[in-house]
Parts: sequence; C-alpha cells; structure tokens
Amino acid sequence: MLAARSLLAQQTYFNVPSSDIVDKKKFAVQQQFNIESSYHSATTINYGLGKEFEVGANLYNLIYDPDLRQISRNDTSVQMPYGPLVLFNAQKSFDLTDHLEIGVGTQMGFNLSPSHRTRFVSYGYGQLAGSFENKRYKWSLGGYVGNQPYLGEGRAYGFQGGFDAGVFKKLHVLGDWISGQHVQGQLVVGVEYYLTKQLPIALGWQRTNVDGSQSFVVQFTYAPN
Repeated sequence: MLAARSLLAQQTYFNVPSSDIVDKKKFAVQQQFNIESSYHSATTINYGLGKEFEVGANLYNLIYDPDLRQISRNDTSVQMPYGPLVLFNAQKSFDLTDHLEIGVGTQMGFNLSPSHRTRFVSYGYGQLAGSFENKRYKWSLGGYVGNQPYLGEGRAYGFQGGFDAGVFKKLHVLGDWISGQHVQGQLVVGVEYYLTKQLPIALGWQRTNVDGSQSFVVQFTYAPN
C-alpha cells in the first residue's frame, strides 16, 4: 500500500483548487504525475455549465510500483488513502467583487477494488479567492473536510491555500499548502511555463507534512478559458 501524493480535484495550482471555472460548454483537462520510488498519476476532466459552475470526473491515486511492475491498490487500511479512485467533482464560484470571489467544491466517489471492498470517499472545501493586476496574480485561502479513505489516517479537516504569480508573461511561480498530519497534508512549490495560452506545463517540488518525504511533480493543463 503506497501513499497518494496529489490532491487533485478541479483545476489546481498543484494540489489546491484555484476556483477558476471552465467557460460554458468547454472542457478543461489536467494531468499530474508525482515521481518518487513509485509513480503517481491523477487525471481530471471538467466541463463548464455556465453561471460560474462546472462538473467533472477524476481518475485519482493511480500508483504504479516499478519494483513489482504493477498498479498498487489499497482497499483495507485507512492509514493510507484508498486507491485507485474514480470520482465525480463539482465546483461553484460566487463573485463578491471584480477581484474577489468565494469558491465551494466537492469530489466524491469510490475506490476500484477487485475484492469488492468498495468504500465511499469524499472531500469538500470552501475558500476565498482573489486576483489583481488583470489576474496576473491569483491566490486562495480556505478550509477542507474529507473522510479517512480519501485523506488517510489523521484529522479529517484543516486549512488549504495557494498562489499563482505571473512573474513574466509565460513564466509563473506557483505553490500551495494543505494542513494536516495525514498523507494528503503537503507543501508544493514550483514554476509553470505556458507553451501556448491554453497549455501550461508546471514542474514542482513536494514535501509531505507527516514524514517529510519528497517527490517531483509534473503537471500538464489544457484550459480553453
């Protein structure tokens, strides 16, 4: 049983949702890989419904063990998050001003288990998000709550926050932090380069709160906004 290293839901800085909403009738795709002794994958597809509302699906906590040459599964112990997971996600944004909004979201679903030990998993959050300099700089700060099959053993609620600083037109500095002494509590910092306006690639360094373990993060995003 191997630990998850990414808390991917809607479009994220790295692990924390950014409260950016996909435009109506458009799709956004995000793919994240975490590289350490094992390889972790998380895939998200979102669809804009309009009125600052989006829905989507995730294939999350997919872990490949190169030593065993197989996909790792966890469907028995909440010391680690369950996985792999198939999730539904939804996010809604409420504008307060031109530069300030409230975002609420959730993702919920089930683990894939060949032994039929299927459990319901869930995670929800609410946060305040803002931007300035024509959205060149963005930030968010709020709280989350989840269950142990999703987060792993530890307190099932806490704080989260993130930022995206457009230092140059195509080069951004970004990072986020999730509190908690469970596997999903972690800090990530890195840079993002826009290959095109709709296709950035991000590289980051990640450290978990509970044991200080580290990993390398690669993230691709297609966002038509």
